This record gives sequence, C-alpha cells and structure tokens, in this order.
Amino acid sequence: MKIDFEKCGGLVPAIIQDANTKNVLMLGYMNQEAFDKTLSTKKVTFWSRSRNCLWTKGETSGNFLNLVDMKIDCDNDTLLVRAIPDGPTCHKGTDTCWGEENTAQQGSALLGDNPLLFLTELQDFINRRHEEMPEGSYTTSLFKDGINRIAQKVGEEALEAVIEATNGTKEKLVYETSDMIYHLIVLLTSKGLRIEDVASELAKRHDPNWDKKRRAAKAAGTME
Repeated sequence: MKIDFEKCGGLVPAIIQDANTKNVLMLGYMNQEAFDKTLSTKKVTFWSRSRNCLWTKGETSGNFLNLVDMKIDCDNDTLLVRAIPDGPTCHKGTDTCWGEENTAQQGSALLGDNPLLFLTELQDFINRRHEEMPEGSYTTSLFKDGINRIAQKVGEEALEAVIEATNGTKEKLVYETSDMIYHLIVLLTSKGLRIEDVASELAKRHDPNWDKKRRAAKAAGTME
C-alpha cells in the first residue's frame, strides 16, 4: 500500500468504518507515524492537528478502535479504516461523531439482519489469527499444522455433514456444515484467498451465459 502523504502536507484523511455494521464512525487524519503505529498496535491512531502529536483513539476513555484492515482510495490519498469499536466513538459519548446510533456493534447482532454478513466478519477474524498467530488459539494451531492438515480437516467435516444429511437431524447437519465452512475459510486463508472469492465465482456462474463463456475459453485454451 503506497500512501501519498505529501499531497496534503504529510497528512491523509482516515475514514473510520465499523467493520460489523458498515456505519461510518468518524473522520481523522494520519501521518506516516500514525499509520505505522496503527498497524503495529492494531489500535487506530491519528495525528492530532490541534495538539500536534500522535493520539490513539481510546487511550483516555478506553473506547479503542480495534483495527480490522485499511484500504487506500484510487488517488492514494485517503484511507478507509475498518475497525471494531470498544464503545462510543465520539468524545461526546455518542456512537458516531454525527450523533447517530451505531446499531449492531457486536457481530452476533447481525444475525437479526442478514446472517450471511457474518461470513465476512469470520473471514476477517481468521485473517487476524493468521497474521498474529496468538498462542492457545485453535485457528493458530491449524495454520501451524500446515495446508495438508487443514485440507484433511475440510474433508473430515464435509464427510460428517454428508453423514448427517443422510442419517442425522437438521440441527446436526447445520452444526457439521458450520464446522466445514469454518475449516474451508481457514484453508482459503492459508492460500491467500477469502470466502468472498468463492462468492464472486458463484456470482459469475449465475450469469446465464456462463457455461457458454466457459466452453469458449476452454476451446481457446485460455482457461487457467
């Protein structure tokens, strides 16, 4: 990620978005030092223009913004920072700096809206496990065991799901399928992919002309 800090005198705007609800929480500014500290501590840190120093959101109030990821815009001079807030974001005690309520701050609350959105949250969580590798985490142990073991677990859980589909209950089928999807996301992550890559592939296949395009590509020898 190459950020053009010089374009705006050493600072770039950083739009803070709740990674769960997708609501915009606040706008701050980062210089290179604030950006680097955000990455190293996983706590969103800004450059205070009024105090002329670094400040980590929540260092006084305890209402930290826990980093999920950062993206740069097309001009390389604005950051979109996705984070999970520990509490109200605004210093006035409101959820956002616009006085709006940030509903569904916890990922589980998304279940009442669209449960499929949780897959992105789960993917982000597994990504963090892959980056940080905390001791005592089952996900960490899978990554340490390597791709062969992870792939084996996907196969085992898929078999369990098949058994429940043919001989079990609906509740157990959902349980085993959940295990299978979790391990599948771990497998995708270990290969540098995300569950959204699978969703994109399925979206392509939903195109009525997908099979025709696939056959044409195969005939032309351009399929990977």
